[in-house]
Amino acid sequence: MQHNWSRYVRWIIAFLIACTGVGLFFGEPVYGLTIGLLVYLWWTLAQAKRLYHWLGNPDGGDEAPQSVGLWGDMFDGLHKLHQNHLRTQDKLRAQINRVQESTNAMRDGVIMTDSRGAMEWWNGSAEHLLGFRRSSDQGQFIHNLIRNPAFKAYFDSRDYREPLELNSPARPHIHLQIQISLFGDDDRLIVAKDVTRLFQLEQMRRDFVGNVSHEMRTPLTVISGYLETLVDNADDLPPKWRRAINTMAQQSSRMEALITDLILLSKIETGEQTISDAVTDVKPMISQICHDAKALSGDQGHEFSINIGERHLLTGDQSQLRSAFSNLIFNAVKYTPAGGKITVTWNTDREGAHLSVKDTGIGIDPVHIPRLTERFYRADPSRHKETGGTGLGLAIVKHVLLNHDGRLEIRSHIGEGSEFICHFPRERLAERVPETGS
Repeated sequence: MQHNWSRYVRWIIAFLIACTGVGLFFGEPVYGLTIGLLVYLWWTLAQAKRLYHWLGNPDGGDEAPQSVGLWGDMFDGLHKLHQNHLRTQDKLRAQINRVQESTNAMRDGVIMTDSRGAMEWWNGSAEHLLGFRRSSDQGQFIHNLIRNPAFKAYFDSRDYREPLELNSPARPHIHLQIQISLFGDDDRLIVAKDVTRLFQLEQMRRDFVGNVSHEMRTPLTVISGYLETLVDNADDLPPKWRRAINTMAQQSSRMEALITDLILLSKIETGEQTISDAVTDVKPMISQICHDAKALSGDQGHEFSINIGERHLLTGDQSQLRSAFSNLIFNAVKYTPAGGKITVTWNTDREGAHLSVKDTGIGIDPVHIPRLTERFYRADPSRHKETGGTGLGLAIVKHVLLNHDGRLEIRSHIGEGSEFICHFPRERLAERVPETGS
């Protein structure tokens, strides 16, 4: 390129010298040089005009304007750049078309919006699941098309770690799971998945558990009543029947506890149990639960340590909170060997309120911790008969905390005991309402 530029400069100098020489031949070298400059200027303007028209209509012809010298190389170079740009553009367009075609083949709805929620693109499944129309919805704000306060709050929250479930605005019988991801300049990629079948199966499971539990309660109560009568009069029974009667009574009690937990969990999950967000003083509640835990401990000699901070008022449902706290504290008694220590701590900080139940039991392998809150999941199934638990306690705790905007943290290692911590947000802390004088 440097060689070509030097050649162009030498050619121009040679041309001007030639024009000057012609002028010198006629006795007017200055006129000759001036005419040469004007000719060169006219030629340059003519080439610039051709360039201007070509750039204004680059698709008007496949070939670049023909010229020589510097301008010819410029036309050829620009033409090559333009052709490369067109090839790159075609390649990108083909890739975009392929991505759109593959996305249109998905059964999940995919929507792209800008940071404010203006609709930019969506696939065919989004039209079916959400009722969007390409003719009129382009550029519309998505929260104007999905008129659901929960969706608007979810979209604006920028916390998309958990998906949102709602019914389709166009087809209410379709249950959707919405997941949002951030990309680009705070733009949103929204995926809507049809989970109607899973939702129906889960609803059927809940209905089944609730109905069966209610239906089993009455006959089991009758059986337990007769067994209690037999146990009270065991001295009048033949000795070979006493052990069988006592075992049956223990198992019927376990079944009653299981059904009670199933019914409670079903009510919490389905929302049948009305949540009362009243101000609850957790100090006497924890004290009473610990008192009951000491009675449950009996002659095992567990050492209890109870520490309750100054701020112990929480906005929530007293019944549900009692169920969650008692499950954690009673579990600590059941899974801590005789002579062990159980520490119950309630404290508050800038993050909110925290209930910690710590024991010196055998601990739990960390591999089991993510599944401990599942129904009937046990880290050590062999201990089922020893503890007499139902396997639903931690599931109840998890759902109670979800109802109170909280979360459960589990810390444990084999041989080092376990610690279960209920975290409540700062907004749940309350101040005592002053009593008004009469």
